[in-house]
Amino acid sequence: MNLLDSLRALRLLAIVRGTDPGAALRTVLTLAEEGIEAIEVSLTTPDALTVIEQARAALGPEALVGAGTVRTAADGARAVAAGASYLVTPALVDGLRSTGSPEIPVLMGALTPTEIEGALARGACAVKLFPGSLGGPRYLRALRDPFPEVPFVPVGGVDVAAAREYLDQGATAVGVGSPLVGDAADGGDLDELRARAAEFRRAIAGEAR
Repeated sequence: MNLLDSLRALRLLAIVRGTDPGAALRTVLTLAEEGIEAIEVSLTTPDALTVIEQARAALGPEALVGAGTVRTAADGARAVAAGASYLVTPALVDGLRSTGSPEIPVLMGALTPTEIEGALARGACAVKLFPGSLGGPRYLRALRDPFPEVPFVPVGGVDVAAAREYLDQGATAVGVGSPLVGDAADGGDLDELRARAAEFRRAIAGEAR
């Protein structure tokens, strides 16, 4: 799977993090039904590996279901064994190429120019700019000058308005957690999740609200 090409096409990565594994699985499946195809399940979610395994089984082998909050090579190996099709880290993580599937794509977290270089040196296919809320779209615009070729995916505090602004400033895609998922992964209303998903899809497409 070419994660980078998928992110360029889809422009939105949903981040599912919750307290209820059953609700988290329902959230993943609902997002997929609403046309949000790239979905990351945070390993901080209870029984996250089972959620990933069941989501991949339900959505098929080509599903873009990855593991997030991967902090160690061991985390990565367990996620790959559960069926994660890509890994997302919050920071620089060594050893992810030894997860048992060296070709698995990694979206690696970084914030500063030095960390960005570190992520690229570790084989990241794209850089998760985290926490994006610290610098906002203006910070991304400043980074585009020294790093014009680097695919950036801002994550952290990305609401509907910020999503569109990041994309306008050159982000490859945006990663969105609670502004999209809300409390759905804790057992919240799935109809409200569907409404938020539609709103984000319109924003990503550049349609007026």
